[in-house]
Amino acid sequence: MNVGQLWKRPETRFLILFLAILGVSFTVVALKPVDQAFVVPFTTMVATISGQILVLFGEDMTVNGCQLSSPRFAVTIYNGCNGLITSLIFISGVLAFPARWPARVLGVLGGLLAIQTINLVRIISLFYIGIYLPDFFNSSHIFIWQSVIILFGVGLWMLWADRFASPLIIKKD
Repeated sequence: MNVGQLWKRPETRFLILFLAILGVSFTVVALKPVDQAFVVPFTTMVATISGQILVLFGEDMTVNGCQLSSPRFAVTIYNGCNGLITSLIFISGVLAFPARWPARVLGVLGGLLAIQTINLVRIISLFYIGIYLPDFFNSSHIFIWQSVIILFGVGLWMLWADRFASPLIIKKD
């Protein structure tokens, strides 16, 4: 099979486009100017919203940049904890998959909202785990919630692809 025949296969096009978009997006986000201009302010916004929700739950909170502090516990939200990585994986999948552009836009916007919502649940639950079950904080943060967030993003993409995207049509040569 030559390269031209391989490129005609929709699953090959998807995989190559997905990896290319993902690689470019991860590279761009890793650039210091992008980090300073976008990632840090985005992470600060996530921390601010998390802090506001915790205040609504009755916590005596202060937010300083990306750090949430109360008299009972403090945590700093870093780039890997802001939902951005899962969002980039999801967006790469949506943009690479064969679909009409309105479905892609709907997927990206809805997916970002859903991923950030579950990430807020993650941050708030980890804050309370830090207060009430501090011995479980690290394992909850690293093993449980990181897995849940990634699996959520992949599952969300599968739902979007099933409901909104064009079906893959595999032609037999």
